Amino acid sequence: MANAADIGLILLLSIPILLMIGVPISVSMGIGSVLAMATIFTFDRMAITSAQRIFAGINSFSLLAIPFFILAGNIMTSGGIARRLINFAKALICFIPGSLMQTNIVANMLFGAISGSGVAAAAAIGGAMGPQQKADGYDPKVSAAANIASAPAGMLIPPSNTFIIYSLASGGSSVAALFMAGYIPGILWGIACMIPVVFFARKAGYKSERLGSFKENFRITIEAIPALMMIVIVVGGIISGIFTPTEASAIAVVYVTVLSLAYRTMSLKMVPDLLLATVKTTAMIIFMIGVSSIMGWIMAYAQIPNVIASSLLSITDNPILIMIIMNIVILLLGFVMDPTPAILIFAPIFLPIATSLGVDPVHFGVLMVFNLCIGTITPPVGPIMFVGCRIAELKIEEVVKPLLPFFFILVALLMAVTFIPELSLALPRAAGLIQ
Repeated sequence: MANAADIGLILLLSIPILLMIGVPISVSMGIGSVLAMATIFTFDRMAITSAQRIFAGINSFSLLAIPFFILAGNIMTSGGIARRLINFAKALICFIPGSLMQTNIVANMLFGAISGSGVAAAAAIGGAMGPQQKADGYDPKVSAAANIASAPAGMLIPPSNTFIIYSLASGGSSVAALFMAGYIPGILWGIACMIPVVFFARKAGYKSERLGSFKENFRITIEAIPALMMIVIVVGGIISGIFTPTEASAIAVVYVTVLSLAYRTMSLKMVPDLLLATVKTTAMIIFMIGVSSIMGWIMAYAQIPNVIASSLLSITDNPILIMIIMNIVILLLGFVMDPTPAILIFAPIFLPIATSLGVDPVHFGVLMVFNLCIGTITPPVGPIMFVGCRIAELKIEEVVKPLLPFFFILVALLMAVTFIPELSLALPRAAGLIQ
């Protein structure tokens, strides 16, 4: 029987090797975990334990919220809601230099907040705004960079699937508290993305647009209110205790379905395709959660979290330096991993270290999601970057340079969120969700 060190070595070597030869990350996690488990159990016991861990990992009522929120986002993407949010965003900030790019950013915040998906926001809003920006003489590379950089804001502004997954991985942090904690950092993310656009716009001579008439802006606002009300209904219902996050996700599906049918931008013929897309995405996430449960069990058996914690604390006992190191590590992980597996694998490792320093688990959840959101806009994985570039019909290397100012200002904002806990905790405390 292998000792803990050997088990950890097998686990830590097999997964990177499988990833390098092109095996999907969820399958790599599963194979690596089974290989490590095979060194301590017979085949029969290994199979039974693996099955038990997968079932235990996905046997959570709160996980039902994920497929419902994904379905709600898919319905929104095809339901004509994006155009109304774009018009509303344009009415709000048309007077700011580079108004079309600024509209893209605000619309990404609104659409991402409602759909919970940064990728969906980049595709829906970027796809609608790109041709208009190009027609008005905007640099496609800068426009694509603004779209890519701002899309993850919706992953912080609730409802957010990443916070639901963190709640599971952290051992039960309040989803409602996490949702409230994401508001201020998510809004600050969008504002931070607007700052470089002002400089780009002034340098290129992009003018602001004329403020519309009161009658026109009133009409645009009225058209957007039904879509915006979903945030109020879902988050307000959770905070007030009227329904749970899982119940809220089902209500969101019903609401956006009725809204899309009322807008006459969705037909019943589209339902099978929407359901199929939802099932594919949900299956991928749930499978990843299941195999990560096996991996978590093996890591605990091999005492890998304790080894990492001891190694980190042996470097320094300065809480500020430890938080900076953890931020750097999680940020680098975000460059090469999607948020879901990164949260499932590393939240149980880093959260005990953070809490030992007096960091609130909700605050740490915001930090982790913030870091990983930055990873979604950076190569080599960067799903939002790939989608944004594909929508703009540009190569990744063409967008990297204009994306750099956004990256640096977001990293600076990450440091502010790290060392000013009230940016995350003020709203949950005001709502009585945490002490």
